[in-house]
Amino acid sequence: MFLALVLGNVGLPVGAELVLPISGALTATKHLANIWLTIGVALVGELVGQSIAYAVGRFGGVPILVRYGKYVGFHHAQMDRVHGFFARYGTFSIFICRFVPFLRGVVGFPAGIAEMPFGVFFLWTLLGSLVFCGIFAYVGYQLGDHLDAVLPLLHRGGTVVGIAALAVVVVAVVVWSRMRKRNPATAEADS
Repeated sequence: MFLALVLGNVGLPVGAELVLPISGALTATKHLANIWLTIGVALVGELVGQSIAYAVGRFGGVPILVRYGKYVGFHHAQMDRVHGFFARYGTFSIFICRFVPFLRGVVGFPAGIAEMPFGVFFLWTLLGSLVFCGIFAYVGYQLGDHLDAVLPLLHRGGTVVGIAALAVVVVAVVVWSRMRKRNPATAEADS
């Protein structure tokens, strides 16, 4: 689980949305120690992966993107969109990106290129990943022994889950945007 989440957070296509519920179910069936340890290991995997992506972006920069971006489907066009997202929503965008498929695995790279302060990046990644890992592992834990029956439904219902996650992100963006408009001094200090 740790390795899968590290790889998924450096841009490789690893489905954390499946790894975490399966890990939670393995915890419920006593194949893993306990749910808090499962969530903790998942969180550390996410933080390590995002820290690597951040470091690659910070110290490798655009030349790395030009040379290797094609292997993970991340090009200048996506980079420009992510930069626009950062400019519009400030550092809170890192939290939001923890819930957006694909972006959650690559957001560290553009944050590093943008030279976002590492402490701020790490804090938002920690908070977003804690919520993300906690929810998905807990769902798997509650499913426990019934995971074999539920996995086909999850596969078919993946679109619904994605839409629900997107709805949560949209609500968070709207709330954050309105908060920034009410207090411009806070918005500038955030950026």
